[in-house]
Amino acid sequence: MIKKLILWVPLYFFSLLIWGQEEDAITFEIQLSKPKLGLNERLRVDFTMNKDGDNFNPPDFNGFRVLMGPSQSISSSWINGVRSYSKTYSYTLAPTAKGKFTIAQATIVIGGKTYKSLPKEVEVTAAVDKPSDQMTADDVADENLHLVAEVSKTNPYLNEAISVVYKLYVSPNISVSNYQPLDNPTYNNFWSQDIKVSRLTAQNGTYQGKPYRYVVLKRVVLYPQKVGKLEIEPLSLDVTVDVPTSRRDFFGGRIYSQTNKTVSAGNRVINVKSLPAANQPANFTGAVGEFDFSVSTSKTDLNATESLQATVEVNGKGNLKLFKLPEPELPSSLEVYEPEFTEDVRTNLSGMQGKVSNSYTIVPSFRGKYPIPAIAFSFFNPKTERYETLNSDEIIINVLEGPNSGGNLSNTAIGQPNKQQVVTTGNQFNFIKLTPNLSKIGTSHFFGSTNYYLWLLGPLLLIPLAIIFRKKRDAIAQDIVGNKVKRANKLARKYLSAARKELGNKDAFYIALERALHNYLKARLKIETSEFSKDKISELLSKKGIEQTTITEFIGLLQNCEVARYSPFSDVEMQRDYDKASEVISLMDKQL
Repeated sequence: MIKKLILWVPLYFFSLLIWGQEEDAITFEIQLSKPKLGLNERLRVDFTMNKDGDNFNPPDFNGFRVLMGPSQSISSSWINGVRSYSKTYSYTLAPTAKGKFTIAQATIVIGGKTYKSLPKEVEVTAAVDKPSDQMTADDVADENLHLVAEVSKTNPYLNEAISVVYKLYVSPNISVSNYQPLDNPTYNNFWSQDIKVSRLTAQNGTYQGKPYRYVVLKRVVLYPQKVGKLEIEPLSLDVTVDVPTSRRDFFGGRIYSQTNKTVSAGNRVINVKSLPAANQPANFTGAVGEFDFSVSTSKTDLNATESLQATVEVNGKGNLKLFKLPEPELPSSLEVYEPEFTEDVRTNLSGMQGKVSNSYTIVPSFRGKYPIPAIAFSFFNPKTERYETLNSDEIIINVLEGPNSGGNLSNTAIGQPNKQQVVTTGNQFNFIKLTPNLSKIGTSHFFGSTNYYLWLLGPLLLIPLAIIFRKKRDAIAQDIVGNKVKRANKLARKYLSAARKELGNKDAFYIALERALHNYLKARLKIETSEFSKDKISELLSKKGIEQTTITEFIGLLQNCEVARYSPFSDVEMQRDYDKASEVISLMDKQL
C-alpha cells in the first residue's frame, strides 16, 4: 500500500500541474476582417477559442445588421504528440450608419467558467468606389504590397555619401511566396557600391501608420558626381502573392488565391549641391568627408645609394577612392621613383571608411641633409560645411656617407632641374687598356677536370657502401622474429587503413577492424591466431605491463566487432570505434 502511495501521489500532483497549465492556456478572442470599412462594404467577425465551450452568447452588434451567421468551424490536429484545437463562430455584418462603433464582448462557458472577449472598435466611412468584398486578388495585392526606396539624404553635397535601402512592405493580410527582379537601377552620374544583403529577414514595422512586415532586399551607397537634380532609377520586382479569400475548405481553413504583381520603388530625385567656391583652397582635389593626414619616412639617417620609403597617407571617412593624394616636392638631388598606391577601404551604409596612401622610394646620391617640406592636404567637411586644411611636419633626410655633390645649395634647390657635377667614385670610370688579355669564351677540357676525377674515382668509393649494404641485408634476412614482427605491423596498418576506407559499410568495416587488431597482437605479443581468446589476451597484456583501462578498451573493441555482425551500428559509432582503435594501439605501443 505504501509503495502504491509513493507511486500515485507524484502522478496526482503532476496531473494537477498539467491541468492548471491547460486552464491558464484557455483563450477566447475576437478577430475583425478590417478595422475600417465603407458604408457599402461588409465586415467579418470571428470569435475564436482554443477549447471547446458551451452557451456562446454573441454581442448585440449595434450599428450593424447581421447578414450571415453564426457559422461554426472546428479545427483539430496532433503534431508531435501535442494537440491543437480551434473553434470559431463567424458573422458577416453590414453597417447601417457612418461613425465609430464598438463590437461588444461575447461570452462563452469553458470548463464551467465564463470567458469574455475584449471589445473592438470599428470605423465606418462613406461608401467607397470599389467595396473590398468585390475586390479581386490583384486589387488586394495592390493595397497590401509596397516596394519603397529609402534615401538617407535627398540634398547632399557633391561627392558626399548617401545610402539607398530598398524595402518590400507586406501587409499581414497577405503573404509573399516568391519574387524576381525585373529591372535594376544603373545609378547614372553616381559612383555606386552595393552592400551585400547576407540573408532576407522579415521584420515588423509600419507603413503609412499601419502595421506591416518588411524585408530589406537591396542596399547601395552612392556618391553623386554631378551637381543638380539627379534621378535614381526605380527597382522593379515581379512578386508572387497569396491573397486570402472569403471561402474556406472542408476543414475550415481559409482558401488563398495566388497572383503575380509587379511593384516598383518609383523614381527618386536627388538635389546635389555644389561645393562652395568661396574660400576653396588652391590645393583642393575633391576630397569630401572627415580625414586625418600624415607624411612619414621609414628612416631619416642613411648612406648614399641606400633607399628609404616616404609615405603620404590619408585616413578617415569620406570619398577615399575619388580624390588625388597630394605629392611631395623633393630636392632634385634625390632620386624618386613612381609611388606605389595602396588602399584599405571598407564600405557600409554610412559610406567609405579606411585609408589610402602613396609610398615613394627615395635614393640619395650624395652626402648631406635634404629637407622634405611640409605638405598640405585640403578637404571639404559636409558636417561643418567648411574647407579644412591639414599640414604635415617638415622631415630632414640626413645622408651620412657618400660622395660630395661638388656644388652649392643652389644646385639642390627644390624644384630646380637636376644639374650636378659628375664625381668619380672608386672604379666607376677607368682608362682604356692598351694590352688586353683576352681568352676564348666557353672553352673547357674534360681531361684533368673535376668531372674527370669524379667519374674515375666514383666506382671505387661505391665499393665500401656496397659491402655495408650487403651485410645489413643479410642481418635483416637472418632476423626471423623481427621479420615476422615487421610483417605483422605492416598487415595491421594495412587492415586499419582498409577499415577506414569501409567506414559506412558496417560488415566490411568491422571485419577489417578485427583483422587489424588481431595482426597487431600477433606482431607485438608474438602469439599465433589459435591462441586468441579474450582471457588469454588480457593475461598476456597484463604481463606486458599494459594498463588495465587500455586492456579493457582493447577487449571492448573486439567485442564490438563480434556484436556488429548481429546488431545495427550507425556511422557515428563506426567512426568512434575507428578512432578508439587508433588511440588504443598508440597507447599500447607506448606501454609495451
